[in-house]
Amino acid sequence: MKTNITLLLLLLTSFIFAQNTISGKVTDQKGKPVPGANIYLDGTYDGATSSETGEFSFETTTTGNQTLVVSFLLYETFKKEIEVTNYKDQTVKLRENVNALDAVVITAGTLESGDKARVSVLKPLDIVTTAGSAGNIIAALQTLPGTQTVGEDGRLFVRGGEASETQTFVDGLRVAQPYGATTNNLPTRSRFSPFLFSGIAFSTGGYSAEYGEALSSVLLLNTQDEPDQNKTDIALMTVGLGVGNTQKWKKSSFSINTNYINLAPYQAVIPQNVDWNNPYQSLGGEAVYRYHFERGIFKLYAAFDAEKFDLNQKNVNFVNPVRTNLNNNNFYFNASYKGDFGTGWQITSGVSYGYSNNKIKYDINDVDSNENAAQLKLKVRKNVSNYFKLSFGADYFITKYDENFNDNISIKASNGYDSNIAAFYTEGDILFSKKLALKIGFRLSNNSLLDETNIAPRASMAYKVSKNSQFSFAYGDFSQTPVVDYIKYSKYHQFESEKARHYILNYQFTKPGQTFRAEAYYKDYSNLVQYDTKDIQYNSVFNNNGSGYAKGLDLFWRDSNLLKNLEYWISYSYIDSERQYKNFPMMATPNFIANHSLSIVTKYFITDWKSQIGFTNSYSSGRPYNDPNQTQFMNGKTKSYNSLSFNWAYLLTTQKILYFSVSNVLGSQNVFGYDYAKLPDANGVYNRQPVVPTADRFFFVGFFWTISENKNENQLKNL
Repeated sequence: MKTNITLLLLLLTSFIFAQNTISGKVTDQKGKPVPGANIYLDGTYDGATSSETGEFSFETTTTGNQTLVVSFLLYETFKKEIEVTNYKDQTVKLRENVNALDAVVITAGTLESGDKARVSVLKPLDIVTTAGSAGNIIAALQTLPGTQTVGEDGRLFVRGGEASETQTFVDGLRVAQPYGATTNNLPTRSRFSPFLFSGIAFSTGGYSAEYGEALSSVLLLNTQDEPDQNKTDIALMTVGLGVGNTQKWKKSSFSINTNYINLAPYQAVIPQNVDWNNPYQSLGGEAVYRYHFERGIFKLYAAFDAEKFDLNQKNVNFVNPVRTNLNNNNFYFNASYKGDFGTGWQITSGVSYGYSNNKIKYDINDVDSNENAAQLKLKVRKNVSNYFKLSFGADYFITKYDENFNDNISIKASNGYDSNIAAFYTEGDILFSKKLALKIGFRLSNNSLLDETNIAPRASMAYKVSKNSQFSFAYGDFSQTPVVDYIKYSKYHQFESEKARHYILNYQFTKPGQTFRAEAYYKDYSNLVQYDTKDIQYNSVFNNNGSGYAKGLDLFWRDSNLLKNLEYWISYSYIDSERQYKNFPMMATPNFIANHSLSIVTKYFITDWKSQIGFTNSYSSGRPYNDPNQTQFMNGKTKSYNSLSFNWAYLLTTQKILYFSVSNVLGSQNVFGYDYAKLPDANGVYNRQPVVPTADRFFFVGFFWTISENKNENQLKNL
């Protein structure tokens, strides 16, 4: 009896601990073996690694249905429920992981910088350490291909488009007034310092359906999600002073910086080409508050500026200079939230508001204008799978503009407009493989002021031809409300949206330390505004019959491998562009376009000197202008523009920096164009005066001190 019980126990034990063999082969989608894949049963220690031929085999004591997991670095993880007793000699096909770092990414028309950029053309440090930029984001971007240096304006001109054709966004929300106050032939600069921004995406065309009201370009500025530590920044400069502070807590943080600029002491020492009564002064600042939720982040950003200047400008139409006195107050804020919810869902929402008030006195004429602009935005994104992502959303633009004119003699006039633009957009990202990607979508918008509805399709794709190189193509339709100079007269005239169509072909090669981009493009303009008078006025006859084109080639090369501690980049642009718009009697190249542009930027760190030095040389061929003394329209051409700039940052200690820069070192006598008299003189000749820089050179000296917890932080990245 005892013997029978023992035998029964042995049989039962053998049954309980019976070994089941699981075997098979791991391949890719083309049937090629995948060696080194990790195969195991989920929740157990039973598993194996595939051989050189992709084959695997292991034993398990588990029974019934189990989850088989197969994983490998470059492929999506495979999971399948199997019956362990029957899973033998099976083939597992792994799909490529399209989210891998070496996967294709669409680059046509887009130049990025920042830690989150898949392909970074500029680093955040470059925005402010580029010689000649003087901490101006726009000046640094003008060293990239596709941009034009328009020295008498200072704003961003992209691929044949006027500066008004570029829209600026902070954390995805539009900034209606991104530039400082200015007047005729006096360059302005961006209102935003690089202090609070961690990344920039600069699109020269073909951008996402998420963004509207831009014919040529969008500039996306992203504030920091999280500062590194508590710190205080102090700046003492030849043009003013600045103070910044950052405080960080467990779930939130707050950063603020303020600055006061007064050019009077500087201009008392350095000769100017402008007759100033009261040189430029400004008081401004920016602040951002961040709060981290469990699955999202909330940001509140605010910026303000108060600016004023008073100068006498020579005018070829008057014997005496014309006095211009300007006071500007500007405020901007936005609140945004970005977070995840559910399974694979992401939401982005926000609101922005901008206010600008200009009080300008031209000689005896007073012009007082106010602009209020707001945007409401909601975007939802669903990661349907690793191969398909769907985005859709809506936004609402609200703009109210009022202008009052008084010549203090007999004329008083008021003009303005109220505009409401509602838009819906949707876009799908399709990743066919690590080598092929497609983005397709459209934007539907309705403009209450213009009483019209537009639908704008957008599409782009990219194909990876090798480990380090790929081609991209982008196409898109874009529309934009005419600029304020026209539509403030909407009560007298009916306008339509101006339109542009983009075609872009891009090739990009990247490897550690090197980037090369080549991009060809064509832009077709339609519905451009025309008028029949020399100057824009309320009784001009307007129409939307204008047209134009821009086509060209942009080249960019960046390298940090040539010499230790040396970084440099070279960008070249060729453009052929003509328009018949404004009061142009025929198709012609506008006066802000140079056919050839070349920038060479170098930065070198000298360890023994504890210094970083940089040079930037900017060149562009002559720009056209119209000489009324000639029979052919826009027949004149300025001489070529050239400016060599230099900067030097010296580390007195780790946290104290002495900084020096000078623009146009060689003192080139650049001319941006010519202003002609409206009427001929007694000899029938139209007199002219050149449009020149406000100064031959600009010198800057600053002392920058950072006080931080780790005592290693400094402001080199902000210079």
